[in-house]
Amino acid sequence: MTSTSDRKKELRQEYRKQKTVGGVYKITNTVDGRFWLYGATNIQGHKSRFEFAQKTNACVDLKLQKEWDRYGAGAFAFEILEELEMKDTQTTKEFKEDIKVLEEIWAEKLHGERGEKNDC
Repeated sequence: MTSTSDRKKELRQEYRKQKTVGGVYKITNTVDGRFWLYGATNIQGHKSRFEFAQKTNACVDLKLQKEWDRYGAGAFAFEILEELEMKDTQTTKEFKEDIKVLEEIWAEKLHGERGEKNDC
């Protein structure tokens, strides 16, 4: 039988082994097609936050607040555009810079569509 402290050590080790996955996503107003582009170093965390916000009808970003109030939480969709795994040799700063570049690439790809760049 493993003790509680042994189990905690195991969980900490497992957590440290997890890969950090960031990327670029967009939140789209499905009523009018307008979208907001974001880069994140923890993309699943942002997705979970968005899903929680939809369930509780709490807006995830002040830039969306007016439309969120007007159309409701159900009018918004979360879409991961591209994921990027942090390399073992990368620093957090380098990873953030890579995410920023990836966000800029996606902003260029989506240029011409009705969107708004966001620095969050």
